[in-house]
Amino acid sequence: VWMTPYENVPASALTREEFRTVDGIPVYTGSAFAAELGVDVSEHQWGVDWQAAAQKLDFAYVRLGYRGYTEGGLFLDPWYETNITGAAAAGLDTGVYFFSQAVNVGEAIEEAEFVLENLKGHRVNLPVIFDWEHVEEEARTDGVSEQTMTDCAVAFCRTVTNAGCDAGVYLNRKLGYYGFDLSRLSDYARWVSVPGDFPDFYYACDFWQFTFEGTVPGIEGNADLNLRFIPVSEPEKH
Repeated sequence: VWMTPYENVPASALTREEFRTVDGIPVYTGSAFAAELGVDVSEHQWGVDWQAAAQKLDFAYVRLGYRGYTEGGLFLDPWYETNITGAAAAGLDTGVYFFSQAVNVGEAIEEAEFVLENLKGHRVNLPVIFDWEHVEEEARTDGVSEQTMTDCAVAFCRTVTNAGCDAGVYLNRKLGYYGFDLSRLSDYARWVSVPGDFPDFYYACDFWQFTFEGTVPGIEGNADLNLRFIPVSEPEKH
């Protein structure tokens, strides 16, 4: 990867030697973090047996909604209410993400307000995630600049944090290295999609999506699986 690292964005402290794979799941063996296993779901997983899933998982990210990539309408994921309620009832830590196709700051703020309105009455204790992605088909976001993408991410996250919630950004290698200006997003959680047995992404991350083809009890078909890295505080020295 050819890129100039941002000086104010921490590099990853994870090393390949700290990971081993057990039954297809990467296991972190280092001491700097506690690692938890989670899934992210949307309407594509249909009905999830959350009580069964909770036997394997620690947390769940649920798609709250999305913006259409042709005409730009805002839509609630048809399974959002069922999934967020079921995951929380099963005792999992929960978070939501919104699939953005914002083309300007105004739309990003509108998306954040849509999310906040639909979060009312639900227990969510993980960051609200801004998920802006390029669409392979012809989309209204074609031609959106890297600066505009970052402006939208900042506007979304700032709106969410101003409402008292934590916020974060989902990205893959391309968006992380050549898309978003990560120096402007350092105050927010980072969820990276880097499929494989090691998160070989230069910058530090809070969540790592390591496969799109995982298996989880209670979920039919493939599932996206993730690890969450929680820093372990060193004991105070006396």
